[in-house]
Order: sequence, then C-alpha cells, then structure tokens
Amino acid sequence: MNHPRPEDDTTLRNIRRLIWLYFWLLLFEGALRKWVLPQLSNPLLIVRDPVVLAIYLLAIRARVFPRNGWVISLGIIAVVSTLVSVLVMILNWGLPPKSVAFITGYGFRSNFLHLPLIYVIARVLRMEDVKRFGWWTLVLSMPMTLLLVGQFQASPDSILNRTAGGEGEMMTAALGKVRTAGTFSFVLGVVSFYSLLAAYLVWATLRGDIYKNWLLAAAGAALAIGIVVSGSRSVVGAVAVVIASLILVVFVRPAAINRFGQTLIVVLILGLIVSQTPIFKEGFNVLSTRFNEVAEATETSIGAGLVERVFSTFAESGYVFAKAPFLGYGLGIGTNASAKFLTGRSMFLLSEGEWSRIFLESGPLIGLAFVLWRVALVFRVGLQCVASVKLGNLLPLLIFSSSFTALLNGQFGQPTVLGFVVFATGLALAARKEDEASSGQTPEATSGGKAAPARRVARRSEFASRLHGPPITPARQDHANGAVDR
Repeated sequence: MNHPRPEDDTTLRNIRRLIWLYFWLLLFEGALRKWVLPQLSNPLLIVRDPVVLAIYLLAIRARVFPRNGWVISLGIIAVVSTLVSVLVMILNWGLPPKSVAFITGYGFRSNFLHLPLIYVIARVLRMEDVKRFGWWTLVLSMPMTLLLVGQFQASPDSILNRTAGGEGEMMTAALGKVRTAGTFSFVLGVVSFYSLLAAYLVWATLRGDIYKNWLLAAAGAALAIGIVVSGSRSVVGAVAVVIASLILVVFVRPAAINRFGQTLIVVLILGLIVSQTPIFKEGFNVLSTRFNEVAEATETSIGAGLVERVFSTFAESGYVFAKAPFLGYGLGIGTNASAKFLTGRSMFLLSEGEWSRIFLESGPLIGLAFVLWRVALVFRVGLQCVASVKLGNLLPLLIFSSSFTALLNGQFGQPTVLGFVVFATGLALAARKEDEASSGQTPEATSGGKAAPARRVARRSEFASRLHGPPITPARQDHANGAVDR
C-alpha cells in the first residue's frame, strides 16, 4: 500500500479543504438552486463534480488515491457500462452524439464518479476532522430547523417553499402543509441531514466529553422539532434506523453504552419539554395525519405500511430484472436530469426504484454487477464498523447507519442523496481511526490493510514465576545492563 510522502503534507491539507468545500456545497447547493441562482438550477446539479475531480487529482499526486479491489472493480463496471450504453443509444435509438454524451455522462457521474471519494475521505481525514464535521452538523441543525419551521408555517407558494429553478411546488404532507426541504432542493436532503445529525448526537451524548452540553441539548431539540415539521415518513424512518443501531451495540459491546441509563433520563426530560411547544404539537399532528392517511389509502397498519414500502422496491426490482433488455436502454436515461433533457420535464422515464433503474439502464448482467457491488460494499463497511464497536468505538456504526440504506438502494441520480452517501460512508471509515488508540493497530490495519504482527512475549508458568520472579518485559530488556536490573 502506498503511503503519503512527508513533502505532500500541503497537498493533503488542500484535499481536506476540498472535502470541506464538498460538505458546504452539499448543504447549500439546493439554496443556490432555489433562491440565489435559480436560472442556473440545472448546471448547479453537478456543482460538486469539479471539486471531486480536483480531489482525485491531488490524491493521485499525494499517492492516497484508492487502488483497492473496490475501486478497480467499480472502474471495470463503469467502463463496460459506459461503452455498452453509447452503442445502445447510437445503434438502437439513433440519438445524436450530443444527447448520447449528455445522458451517458450524467449516468456515469451518478453511478460511478463520486464513489471512490469514500476511500479518499477515509484515508485523508483525521479523527479531529471527523469531530469538527460533527460539531458543525450540530451547530447547523439549529438554523436548519428554524428554516424548516418557517417553511412549515408558510403557504405552499411562499418564497420559502420555492423549488429548484422555481418550477412547480413542493410536495404536500397533510393538512395543507408541505414536506419541508430546508436548504435542500427536495425533502431527501432533510432525510440525510437529520439522520447524520442523529448519529453524531447519539454518539456525543453517550460519550459526554466531546461537545458542550448546551450544544447537545439545543441540537436534540432541533432534531425533535425538525422531524415533526418535515412532514416526511422517511425522516422518521432514517432517524429510527440510527437509534436502532444501538441494539446491535448492546449485543456486541454492552459496556460501550454504560451511560445509556443516565442519557435516557436526560433525553426523556428534554423530549417532554420540547413536546409541549406549540410548533411541536402542530407538526406532530400533521405528521401523524400523514401516517394515518397513507395507512388508510393502502389499507394497512402504519407499521406494516412502512415495511411494505421498504420491501416493495426490492420486489419490483426482481420483476424488472426478468423483463429488462439484455443491454439495457442506456446508462443515465432513467435519471430525472436526462428525462428533463429529452422531454423538458423532470420525471422518471424508467422507474423510481433505484435497482429497477439500474437494471433497465444497463441490462440484467451489467446492472446486477453494479447492484452486487453496492450490496457487498454495505456488508464490508458494516463489518468494519461492527469491529470498531468491539473496540468501544460507536461512531463508525452510528454514522454508517445513517447512510447504508441509501448506499444499498438509494437514488444516486438525485445529487443530494449521492453526496450524503459518499460523505457519510467516508466519515464512518475515517472515524475508525479512533480504533488505533484502543488496539494499537496501524492506520492500514483499521482501513482493511495488513498490520504487522505484534511481537509475542514469552510467558512463564505460575510455578516458574514463583521460582524465578516475574517475567522480564520488553521495556525492562531495553535497559537490562544496569546495576539495578541485576
């Protein structure tokens, strides 16, 4: 494995700065598209792509660009998928070269371009960077929630609820309220942000020595209010998944949550206070109405409806897999951006489900290869995060619990979803560097490389220890020539 050279420290710092830029653009590119530069809404869809390319160039220069099996196999799938797509669009559909270039290019950036950034983030960020990202997430939760409250109370045609490019209106939740989007172009950004916020909040609360108590209390209140005014079942589900990951911690390393009882009392008290505020009551009423309306429409219970919603996309993808053309319809043609390019309207030309889109775009063979790559990566990173829990480090698992469902079958054609998947998964792997203090492993060992075997110290039997005294430790051997040691 290549190691960064000392003379590349400046390059590594520049990579970290670009990762911060990626983070800020991820949070505010929707605001740019809605309020600042709505006339440039479409070009701003790919505003983070130049940042990603710059990171890759600097990473290659500093010899930290990932060259593992994951990135190599992804590159092979990407090249084959792109070449086949070009042939299909030209020979089967007769599309002009300009259309082929746009559609295939956008499909390539949606499926493949950003994913290697996961491992760049993991290698370049330090634990102090991971904590700083958490601090900013907690701090930003307060103005983000205030914006959500403003959007919740405003009318659907208010400037606060403007959509990207000023086209159409936000989707409604219930009782005339919109599904608030915050600074993002769609509610999916709120889902990703608040689940990441929940991960950092749970970790910091259990640790108790990372951030100030006032910040944790304020962020906790912001999380609770943000959930109810979002009007989205997906926000509730995403945060619930993060909290549910503690169940795994209980089985793997119960001692890691020894503050859980005390923390639970504090959370209950804070929750009781927040639940008495007028905005929480109104938001909870809208959200519960939304759940009940969906349950009545589907003639199922609320819980069954959530489960059915999750598994219906997998069932649909199985049906599509058997019906998809062998070479597919073309990479990228199922994304909203390509639909708008071809028809002038943002829609799903193929399928709203992610796996179905992949099978229809790239065919059952190439599409399955990419789907299996994503499934395997989820299991690989998940196992690494569980290994961190065994060493008492909960943060990787908590962060990954905020992104693994989207990594598995989230809509990569939606730039915000893709951005949070890449960023959060990279943060989860970078957070494993705290394992080193507990295990004595090298960075390579915690990121999947091979660690040098530890030197074994000869052990004596209990009888020999009584006869000759305690065994000589390596530390004593270093100065065994002195008179004291004799």
